[in-house]
Amino acid sequence: MKKTLTLFVLSFLFIALPAFASEHAEKSDTTGSKIPEPVQIVTHHTITIEGQQIKYTATTGTMLLRDENNKPIALFGFIAYTKDNADPNSRPITFAYNGGPGSSSIWLHMGALGPKRVVIDDPEATPPPPYKMKDNQYSILDVSDLVMVDPVGTGLSRPVGKAKGSDFWGVDQDIKTVSEFIFQYIKDNDRWNSPKFLFGESYGTTRSAGIADYLYERLGVEVNGVVFLSTVWNFETLAFAPGNDLPYVLYLPTYAAVAWYHNTLPSKPSDLPSFLAKVRKFAAGEYEQALFKGASIDSTAFFDVLSKLHEYTGISEEYWRKANLRLSEPQFTDELLRKEGQTVGRLDARYTGPTEDLLGEYSNFDPQSTTISPVFITDFLNYFHNDLKFPTDQVYHIDAYSTKGFKWDWNQRGRHGFGFRDPNVAPDLADVMQKDQYLNILMLNGYFDLATPFFATEYTIDHLGANIPNLLKRVHMKYFMSGHMVYVNSKVLPQFKADIAHFIETMSIQKEISESGTPSSGAASEYKNQK
Repeated sequence: MKKTLTLFVLSFLFIALPAFASEHAEKSDTTGSKIPEPVQIVTHHTITIEGQQIKYTATTGTMLLRDENNKPIALFGFIAYTKDNADPNSRPITFAYNGGPGSSSIWLHMGALGPKRVVIDDPEATPPPPYKMKDNQYSILDVSDLVMVDPVGTGLSRPVGKAKGSDFWGVDQDIKTVSEFIFQYIKDNDRWNSPKFLFGESYGTTRSAGIADYLYERLGVEVNGVVFLSTVWNFETLAFAPGNDLPYVLYLPTYAAVAWYHNTLPSKPSDLPSFLAKVRKFAAGEYEQALFKGASIDSTAFFDVLSKLHEYTGISEEYWRKANLRLSEPQFTDELLRKEGQTVGRLDARYTGPTEDLLGEYSNFDPQSTTISPVFITDFLNYFHNDLKFPTDQVYHIDAYSTKGFKWDWNQRGRHGFGFRDPNVAPDLADVMQKDQYLNILMLNGYFDLATPFFATEYTIDHLGANIPNLLKRVHMKYFMSGHMVYVNSKVLPQFKADIAHFIETMSIQKEISESGTPSSGAASEYKNQK
């Protein structure tokens, strides 16, 4: 599990106004500690999206975050984009972040949501500099203001005063402090009546589930909707730990999708969704029953399951037999194309890279991550310092992994389990969805994502709770021919943006629709029709 979690975190017309206050300026709090002044740089821009010219203001910098006792605890970094001359009472606002935990928001920022987008040769390796960056025609700025959030230890965010990193680095700590930043941003910018949305990717979906509940229960703030990209709420679904057969079942449909993509199936079906519906049924039926029986399974059932595992993944029966029908994600990524000397990516299995150890089961790198990271990082820092005019003597931390003392606390208060092995925020989301009957969620899934497989997401949704009113009508599932970072595939970006925009626009007027007596447009989950 430690290996799994380690890999998991390896998961984005310009005139500067004189709004800069030196980062080194300090003031004292009531304890006498020196507190750095927050910094905010304001610039003005124009972008055209789908023929609509949008003039907007970018605010880049930090906000001084205070605790419940009004003590300064952090400079919280963010980049906000707000449409000029828009009514804040009707203009939606979206708070977005990546995951890790320990990642800044540059990936979503430069790949999907912000006004600029990196250009990469997906799924091939991108040539070295000079890189290309373009106006993002798929930004959400035509439908929503946007705040890109960097949790403490990333971006410009850091503890101040008597606070320390451990006050922010943990499942509960992170939910609490990011929620408090969102609340303070709403207060400072008078966005009380704006339709509000959360958008998290990867561990950011873990964060979002907790924040939606924390804002509602603790701070009295209701969000209109939550967008989850590449979701994990229950980490037991990803933990290939002794005695836990659940991940083997939940990963199998993704193994099948990846094998389909790389043409390793003995007989490749023409239609991927129909094929995956068949694999889902097998995984939740014969395969799950075989694993449940363990050593008591009879030989006929064992070899029947063995034959279908080969049929659905292209991995040899001999390998599946040696694995006792249980193939972990690292084993799969190294085995699928072993004969070709290639390893498939974990974040996006469309990507491949040379296998370092042809006898190995654990790759030391992720082909997608190593391919796209230099492009994203270079383009973002170029944009950050030149377009957004943030001073070059200020350090932006792409991640927190090199920060002294960075260590994530995987324990949750009020949860059962054993430490970091099974954090689960699904009950938090279930709590707020049960109490807030207007709350809808949009689930965006990549078929080739081996970090957060789509069948695990479906399983977790099916187990949210039986007493949530109209649950499936409020869960909107979408699937894409891509991986963990769905948006790196430019071919799916138009539909990706359209689904997000439709969700934001619909959920922003949901109350008016309900009060008019017109039924909601929410459709039953797509995956229910596929099963």
